[in-house]
Amino acid sequence: MKQKMQTEKFKLMTETPIPKLVIMMAVPSVVSMLISALYNMVDTFFVGKISTQATGAIGIVFPYMALIQAIAFFFGHGSGNYISRELGKQNQKSAEKMATSAFTLTLMIGCAITVAGYFLMDPILRLLGSTDTMLQDARNYFRYILLSTPFLMTSLVLNNQMRFQGNANKSMFGIAAGAILNIVLDPIFIFVFHLGVSGAAIATAISQFTSFVLLYILNSQSDGIHIKFSTFSARLFVWREVTAGGLPSLGRQGLASVAVICLNNAVKPYGDSAIAAFSVVSRIAMISIAALIGFGQGFQPVCGFNYGARRFDRVRQAFWFTAKVASAVTLILGILGFIFAQPLVTAFRDSDPDLIRIGMTALRFQAVVFPLNGWIIVVNMYLQTIRKTIPATIMGTARQGIVFIPVLFITLNFGLHGIQMTQMISDIITFIISIPLVIPQLRLMKAEEKSTQIPGELAS
Repeated sequence: MKQKMQTEKFKLMTETPIPKLVIMMAVPSVVSMLISALYNMVDTFFVGKISTQATGAIGIVFPYMALIQAIAFFFGHGSGNYISRELGKQNQKSAEKMATSAFTLTLMIGCAITVAGYFLMDPILRLLGSTDTMLQDARNYFRYILLSTPFLMTSLVLNNQMRFQGNANKSMFGIAAGAILNIVLDPIFIFVFHLGVSGAAIATAISQFTSFVLLYILNSQSDGIHIKFSTFSARLFVWREVTAGGLPSLGRQGLASVAVICLNNAVKPYGDSAIAAFSVVSRIAMISIAALIGFGQGFQPVCGFNYGARRFDRVRQAFWFTAKVASAVTLILGILGFIFAQPLVTAFRDSDPDLIRIGMTALRFQAVVFPLNGWIIVVNMYLQTIRKTIPATIMGTARQGIVFIPVLFITLNFGLHGIQMTQMISDIITFIISIPLVIPQLRLMKAEEKSTQIPGELAS
């Protein structure tokens, strides 16, 4: 039965018309990413009703969450890319071994981070950019986020492994259930039980544990690649393959965390309102980026399966279809973000005029170049899935890392307005970098397609 289901999935992934298939895979991924973004969005929204300091505290802890997500994506995307290629080759046993190994390693690392975080809580929070007036709120939020770290990390690994198998609907359900629970619990813990910022963190921790349990159960069903601890391996081969497919994600998310730390410290001289304003803007931008990444993630299993099956014509077709749709959508989102910047920021904290003023300007600068992000993200995912590790890592780390951080140190010389323009300048430079990285790879794949002797198969 299981073999039959895997055969049917292979046929689906390699024969369904590309536009239909990408959209089919993308819809649950978009929903999953949007719901994941809601975790921090909901916390920021409700905590914003407490105080500016509490709002800023959420922004202080955000780089830590981005960092642990980076590690989880390293294992999730690294193992997932390998799994999709192996399933494209119909090598199920090797896919199962990789799934188990990546999951187990992530669980072990997550537990170690939790323990270390409790011993080093205050130094970590100050490094993340906390002011003295925010420190207690940051502590209250951070301690419960630390407890949930292993479950957040392993749920992200399971989510990505399921998605790369073509089981995006099930992964969406697991993530969605936790996020909906978070939306329900946040106001209860914050306002009914009067737990303040601690209540937001407790709600998030419970929700992440719920997602973990559901994803583990759903992944264990008959049509999935099961976690079998007897097949666990930490051999060099596992690390090499995870690194090849996951390093771009680690670089992207990891440097994004460093970038937010630098940003928090850069705006610290402008007060708590400035820190809170950039925290709010990052949550608003995160929703749009999440939708974009979700659509790109619908492309990844299509790319991986067909690359493994040597259907290079379908890989190229999927790339261009995804890039066109993503660019069109980001154009619309950019226009809406520019027009409605003030009401969007005001929705989070309407009683702080400095926060609104600073956040509105920063959001409008980002909205101007937001259409470039459609291309940037799809290029990154394409290079990552076809195992072009170095170009993919450059793309993954550019927008909020190797480009953003140097630009930030330059724009510091132009005061607050310079800092507000940093992400816009970084996006423009990243778009320019993407062109010479992806065009040669597309030309190479077209040449491989032309060299095919039998349609759909690579000449031997």
